Amino acid sequence: MTAPSRLLLSTDALVANWRTLARMSGDGNGGAACGAAVKADGYGLGAREVVARLRATGCRDFFVATWAEARALAAPGVSVSVLHGVREGDMAHVGLAGVRPVLNTPAQVARWREAGGGACDVMVDTGMNRLGIAPADIAAGLLDGLVIETLMSHLACADEESAMNPRQRDAFAALRGATAARRMSLANSAGIALGTDYAFDLTRPGLALYGGVPAPGLPMRPVATIEAEVLQRRRVPAGATVGYNATWTAPADTWVGIVNLGYADGYWRGFSDRGRAFAGDAALPVIGRVSMDLVALDLGNADVGEGDRVRFDADLPRAAAASGMSQYELLTGLGARFERVWA
Repeated sequence: MTAPSRLLLSTDALVANWRTLARMSGDGNGGAACGAAVKADGYGLGAREVVARLRATGCRDFFVATWAEARALAAPGVSVSVLHGVREGDMAHVGLAGVRPVLNTPAQVARWREAGGGACDVMVDTGMNRLGIAPADIAAGLLDGLVIETLMSHLACADEESAMNPRQRDAFAALRGATAARRMSLANSAGIALGTDYAFDLTRPGLALYGGVPAPGLPMRPVATIEAEVLQRRRVPAGATVGYNATWTAPADTWVGIVNLGYADGYWRGFSDRGRAFAGDAALPVIGRVSMDLVALDLGNADVGEGDRVRFDADLPRAAAASGMSQYELLTGLGARFERVWA
């Protein structure tokens, strides 16, 4: 069965983005290695496919949120860190090859010790007040004796110019040598753009890998493009309205395309009267309300008919500005009805 809507996914763009981030991290020049956050099913694109492509490019460190995500990726030679640590209910999954918890609380540290205290990662809070043990816990010996691969922290304001950034960097740097950790990791995508003094030993990009631009100075290429089929071409007479609540009125007789796409697919209502698609180089504005399964386009003079496919704007910063959604939400909200096609 041919899916009416597809995600066209570019291996070349994904690989180019990772290589750019690796270069900015200093990888290959005595600087930090570059990993990849593949949580939320590879930010909506398919974690297995993303991991396979990045492994072939040289990426060795992957980050997920949960043990269910880790179980789906565990394989010989793959290093996976579970960012949410190890809850009591996760203990049955401990022992997956290449998978380590990122311990976030004293209770998780105690639970891990009781389970045998194998290799782990640890998150320390340097000011975000989200997950992580306190630097004082380290000073008090909480981690003594643990086999720690990577000590991590997370920047709260990396996507903006903020005094918190150097404060967190310096607080994290002060912990070097305070634990038995082999590596230290602070920077996410936006953190990489702050400079190599934020890179430490390992960076953890996410959004930028997939074409997002969370901060200036990140020349990312779009990876995912929505392509959807036109179900009907219709002539809407001047003065007639289109869609729920009649929010768009035809200023003149207008050719309109009704497309198999809607907010159930992750094409959000924020694109109503603001989004756009393309037929070749011709821009086709979204008109009226985006509904659950359908969206209407002003076809103008474009030669687009029933059964043809149009592509929606793949520029994530521009789409975010149009819809009012974050670039993260636009990616991770992409639904299961899309056929994901890698090229």
